[in-house]
Amino acid sequence: MRFDVRASGLPEALKKRLLALHDRRVTRDGVIVIKAQEYRTQEQNRAAALERLEALIASVCTTRKVRVATRPTRASQRRRLENKARRSEVKTGRGRVSD
Repeated sequence: MRFDVRASGLPEALKKRLLALHDRRVTRDGVIVIKAQEYRTQEQNRAAALERLEALIASVCTTRKVRVATRPTRASQRRRLENKARRSEVKTGRGRVSD
């Protein structure tokens, strides 16, 4: 099955995302090629290829939520440093005993 992204009626944003995919199924010309030979009948293979095309387009439809950078609280910073100091004491206690 061949699907020409540029000639399709998809919104421009989806076209850009599909063309930007680093997927071997997308050619340089902007054509998505899906090969289906799972079933014995051509009809079932076409349906399977169409399902995979729909899944590919659906994966591009979802946008990732923008991560908002946050700072650690003062209490969490204090706990982290106390834990590091405790671990340091444990590790220094494992050293050789000197007279």
